[in-house]
Amino acid sequence: MSSSAGKVVCVTGASGYIASWIVKFLLHRGYTVKATVRDTNDPKKIQHLLNLDGAKERLHLFKANLLEEGSFDSVVQGCHGVFHTASPFYHDVKDPQVELLDPAVKGTLNVLQSCVKSPSLKRVVLTSSTAAVTYSGKPRTPDLVVDETWFSNPDLCKESKMWYVLSKTLAEDAAWKFAKENNIDMVTINPAMVIGPLLQPVLNTSAASVLNIVNGAQTFPNASVGWINVKDVANAHIQAYEIASASGRYCLVERVVHYSEIVKILRDLYPTLQLPEKCADDKSYVPTYQVSKEKAKSLGIEFIPLEVSLKETVESLKEKKFTKF
Repeated sequence: MSSSAGKVVCVTGASGYIASWIVKFLLHRGYTVKATVRDTNDPKKIQHLLNLDGAKERLHLFKANLLEEGSFDSVVQGCHGVFHTASPFYHDVKDPQVELLDPAVKGTLNVLQSCVKSPSLKRVVLTSSTAAVTYSGKPRTPDLVVDETWFSNPDLCKESKMWYVLSKTLAEDAAWKFAKENNIDMVTINPAMVIGPLLQPVLNTSAASVLNIVNGAQTFPNASVGWINVKDVANAHIQAYEIASASGRYCLVERVVHYSEIVKILRDLYPTLQLPEKCADDKSYVPTYQVSKEKAKSLGIEFIPLEVSLKETVESLKEKKFTKF
């Protein structure tokens, strides 16, 4: 039996894209998982979790709301580890404060507040994002290497109306302050755009960015983005919990590429697909940059290549009938 057998951990926002994979891998390793979702009666949110190997024996679902104080108290009680992944991610925002900022910041502090009350707790692993790292205001160039010492600048995010980026930046910042003040052993995982196979039946934001390209978009965005496989991300969370010496932040980026490169890779993988030929604007391509892998490698992450991740994403979207082909 591994040391994880019988250990109880909690995963918040368990129905989400990354969280579902964390739950799958935790069950596989023998953990007992207390998983929170907003609605325990919604089959779209929970059926894919109940179908996982080991779920019958070791998965317990709980209803919890990020904005409700104390709603995580009883779930976190008796847990050795908490994986806090619950945080909204979408682009089409009407009211950033209500839709993104409050759930991200207040929700994170709510969960951490519950963690303070649980004496059994050893470590919290927080799902952050490279969004909280890379928007420092330094100009990006192909030879620039971003690492874990970088922090995004909230004022810059506000000026540019990058509400999702702001939500992740403020949430991580608040979490570090709170963790230090309350002696919580916390580690953060900061992935870039997460792709790869979907366990959940509903489309998530990052997979949608690939779906748009293969589903007949006329143009591709003029943007350079970091990409990482969801399995690497889930694995990193668990390693960050299990490896005693893990600390601080871990950026997870297999490669930063411009969307034109994504189209090129997809064209090689699927020669018959109708893919966009031109960029969404006539400006010069937004430059790429690099993100250091040193720290992530200390967690034993080997990085699934972007080409494999894209193929897995498209095959998964096909299988779930999101694609038009």
